[in-house]
Amino acid sequence: MAMKDYSDEFKADAVALYESTPGATYKSIAADLGVNRATLREWVLRDRERRGVTAAAARPAARPGAAVASADPDERVRQLEARVAELEASERKLATERDILRKAAKYFAGGDELVRSRFQFVDDHRNTYEVKRLCKVLDVNRSSYYKWLAGAEARATRQREDRILAEEIREVHGESGGAYGSPRVTAELREKGRRVNEKRVARIMRTFSITGIRLRTTVPDPTAPQVPDLFGRDFTATEPGRKYMGDITYLPLAGGEFLYLATVLDCFSRKVVGWSIADHMRTDLVTDALRMAASTRGRMDGAVFHSDHGAQYGSRAYTALCDELGVAQSMGAVGTSADNAACESFHASLKRETLQGAHDYGDAGTCRRTVFAWLTRYNTRRRHSTNGHLSPNAYERRHHTAKLTLAA
Repeated sequence: MAMKDYSDEFKADAVALYESTPGATYKSIAADLGVNRATLREWVLRDRERRGVTAAAARPAARPGAAVASADPDERVRQLEARVAELEASERKLATERDILRKAAKYFAGGDELVRSRFQFVDDHRNTYEVKRLCKVLDVNRSSYYKWLAGAEARATRQREDRILAEEIREVHGESGGAYGSPRVTAELREKGRRVNEKRVARIMRTFSITGIRLRTTVPDPTAPQVPDLFGRDFTATEPGRKYMGDITYLPLAGGEFLYLATVLDCFSRKVVGWSIADHMRTDLVTDALRMAASTRGRMDGAVFHSDHGAQYGSRAYTALCDELGVAQSMGAVGTSADNAACESFHASLKRETLQGAHDYGDAGTCRRTVFAWLTRYNTRRRHSTNGHLSPNAYERRHHTAKLTLAA
């Protein structure tokens, strides 16, 4: 079933994929996305209109008196050409600054430290725009940026050390059944011989969202009943839309940072019916993915959704959304990856095929476009062994056709 209402995130990523693909045609990109060619074209034209980039955009009219007074036709042509060149240069400059500000507005939407984010934005886009222009538009000092850049190696080392410690913390946290906060985690690490202070442990737990209860939008409901395991490691289904599974995975960026991907897969065809990519792991990440799944399928009432015991999936907001959609929640055992193995296998395939041996995706924009393109192509074209080497969409179409034939 085709998606009836595409999310703003999907539309923006579709436009970005088309605009960033050399030699792209509406037909080829639309086929990968599984949307109508005219629909994709409409999204692109609306985006260009919003940005003021149109093929028929009129040039600024010449000012009265700008025409040369010389009677020499050749001199008049030269001066008019110079004026046109001046206007074109001014238009390019304004378009560049508008493009920088548009990208910066989306880049800073995550609420990071403003100055640090400005420096990071300059560094991420220095191959596209001049550093001088970027610093001027973002109102940062160039010398301060270069000083920040000089400390990149030290920051990368700290970030690597933080990731290593985060895995140790995650292990201790999992062994406690998710009950330990930073004081007890610190005590456990020290007993194991790890020299670390509680402030650093608390900071890393916040950064990696190991203790979801501290996030305002990710608060597990202590009065909620224990969520049962309705899957029992059976990741198959006899019909589309009956059993779904989901998880969150890290998408590594250059410099030790991450984006995060939440997915919703249909167990029948392994189709990705919902996903969301963000620079945070708040509950919004998983609720956006589930809402997209509901939009894709049209309805989800009576279905089962299976996940791990991540704080996002146990939050009040997520539970309320499941109730609203008529979805029954299912969770595997704490700390047992095999209870959600199919999702983890899917994410492993995604990273293997998109990273192709690289350690990271580069900047956030490249990461988002790469993963978005793979997810859409996965549904429309990638052959899946579980489906008899048919794509998820083709497998569901064959199933639907067979049902109609039997009914006839």
